[in-house]
Amino acid sequence: MFLCLRILCKPGTHRRLCDLDVHSAFEYVQISCRTFWMDETLTLSVGRQRESPCGCQKCFSKDDKFLMSCFNPSIEPFLSASSRLSLDVFMWWKRLQYERRNFNYYKTAVANLFAVFPPVPDLRKPSPGKCRTCAVVGNSVNLRGSGYGSLIDGHDIVIRMNGGPTTGYEKDVGTKTTHRVLYPESAVDLDNSTHLIVFAFKIQDLEWPTKSVKKILQFKSNQVMVVNPAFMKYVHEIWMKRRGKYPSTGFMTLILSLHICDEVHVFGFGADSNGNWSHYFEVLKKKNYRTGPHSGTNEYAILKRLASEQTVTLYKGS
Repeated sequence: MFLCLRILCKPGTHRRLCDLDVHSAFEYVQISCRTFWMDETLTLSVGRQRESPCGCQKCFSKDDKFLMSCFNPSIEPFLSASSRLSLDVFMWWKRLQYERRNFNYYKTAVANLFAVFPPVPDLRKPSPGKCRTCAVVGNSVNLRGSGYGSLIDGHDIVIRMNGGPTTGYEKDVGTKTTHRVLYPESAVDLDNSTHLIVFAFKIQDLEWPTKSVKKILQFKSNQVMVVNPAFMKYVHEIWMKRRGKYPSTGFMTLILSLHICDEVHVFGFGADSNGNWSHYFEVLKKKNYRTGPHSGTNEYAILKRLASEQTVTLYKGS
């Protein structure tokens, strides 16, 4: 039987050991805690490994009541060669950008997509012994002067939005990017270590990777990931309760991170003090800029609720 031990060497300092036999575990305790052995209380709790779905100090669980009221573990966040979209979902999706072509065109576009790209998206699998930490980095002006750069870079997965730059803003936003969320129309050059997450709102967006991506971007084929239209509908109907025409890419990425990460930290979300949804890398000329077809106020309220229940950690900036 594998054991998991949570070790308290001193108040507020925990270490978690898994997949160790008892002899090896206690050797580790003697070495790691010898500084505090004589003057601090050492406590061990032992349980079966299967009790914890991840290696984080806190994993998503039934105690996250709001998360569990909306979370659907069976939904596929990304398209794969085996994905089967219902006609009902397709009809909802085609209205987002007034797509004129029919369901057969959609199915042909998806088949052509996976004739070029791998049939299964490149995802890190959950494991009881691992903690997949994610930083979801928006583009809010509240990142300016925050000094979050090194904190963001310390995560396993760093997801950035659209064209949000790092050069010149390293102290506040960091330099690491493992995934970048983009509309096809807003694609920018990526290096071959960054995954491209495509939000497709019409059939042309599904055709774009196979027609243009090799000319525009330098990456490996397994680094292209297309968000499932069924996932987009799920976020709009279950999480947003159909508010707004459709959710923003930032909000859909937040919910996406709950499906692919064990621990989620959120940076650069929310309006400025005047209610403007400005970006850290620009100065607004039109001060009445808002969130278009998205329900930004409701999206942010959901984010704050997830943060209040400690499902995610929200960093509000300077």
